[in-house]
Amino acid sequence: MSDAVHNRIALLRAEQGVSRRELADALGVHYQTIGYLERGEFNPSLHLALRIAEFFDLPVDIIFSIQPFPRVGERPAGRARQRTTTDSSAPRARAVPRRLM
Repeated sequence: MSDAVHNRIALLRAEQGVSRRELADALGVHYQTIGYLERGEFNPSLHLALRIAEFFDLPVDIIFSIQPFPRVGERPAGRARQRTTTDSSAPRARAVPRRLM
């Protein structure tokens, strides 16, 4: 089991046009700390993780995980596409006769 904490900080910064230095200044940490976090070289304290989540206005578990995040456009492992009753491409269930022995 790895002690790594995976995060989406770099992705969120890019989406919002925030530099490492800007994020660091807002959080009261050194800008290199943000780089260490993004590269997985440093795990944040709970306090820092909560402050980062507050900065991006997102729940902590959207930003941090102990499991690697799927790549953008990839489905998470073990999660099949959920079908709805209006999904016309869903195969119809058929009755399968039981064989008698």
